[in-house]
Amino acid sequence: MNAAPAPFAPSTEGQGPSLGGFNRTLLSIEIKRRLRNRRTLFFTIAFPVMMLIAVGSQYRDTPIDPRLPVSSGGTSVTAFIMINMAVYGAMLASTSAGGAVAIERAQGWSRQLRLTPLTPAANIAVKVIGGLAAGLLAVLGTFAAGIFLGVRMELHIWILAGLTAWLGSLVFTALGLFAGYLVPSENVMQFMGPALAFLAYFGGLFQPLKTMTPALQRIGVWTPTYGLGDIARAPLAGDAFNWAAAGNVLLWLILFGAGAALAFRRDTQRV
Repeated sequence: MNAAPAPFAPSTEGQGPSLGGFNRTLLSIEIKRRLRNRRTLFFTIAFPVMMLIAVGSQYRDTPIDPRLPVSSGGTSVTAFIMINMAVYGAMLASTSAGGAVAIERAQGWSRQLRLTPLTPAANIAVKVIGGLAAGLLAVLGTFAAGIFLGVRMELHIWILAGLTAWLGSLVFTALGLFAGYLVPSENVMQFMGPALAFLAYFGGLFQPLKTMTPALQRIGVWTPTYGLGDIARAPLAGDAFNWAAAGNVLLWLILFGAGAALAFRRDTQRV
């Protein structure tokens, strides 16, 4: 019986692996590693859900449009809070997945990968998809809690808000990778935890930006959480597409992605 090929084995002798070493086996291992980390799952899924229940339950009977009460089919303010918490959960999950590279570096895993044909692009793609898998659970968990609290929205709003929160979290996977390659493993989560809470608050996820002082509003619109949250809430608010918010997300994705690539190159040159 022939032995199963190793995850990083070249496809043909003398040539690199197809897709740079990206394959289902490697991806499956990465996703299982993400989902086995119970502490990470608690903070990325349970924490946003608990915040939604603690804060959102107070507004389950408060309609967004005063002319259309919740009892008559109107949408409650809890829906806004639910979407914000879905964005927050997805960004926590994605950042944690990216930041996990700091632990791998400390354990010497980066050196091991340098001995395989796995390309940097394939390695980062696996991390990104692993982060998206955990982010999807965070979004679905938060939406399930919203349904439990009685949130009612049209189907297209559920889909658009959910996809935006989920896919937009790519920005924070890039941020996590950037921090993971830049900050020592023992400090990365101590650094990222307060940083994410800061970004969530000043980006309007914990409190509407318009309720803050003008000075804080001017700062808040430049945070990466502002753009993602604004786009995710737009279908519910009925607002036109905000190109400034889209530019915000794109700008931070480019900055964090470029920073992660540079930090990764420096790290692999060193090992």
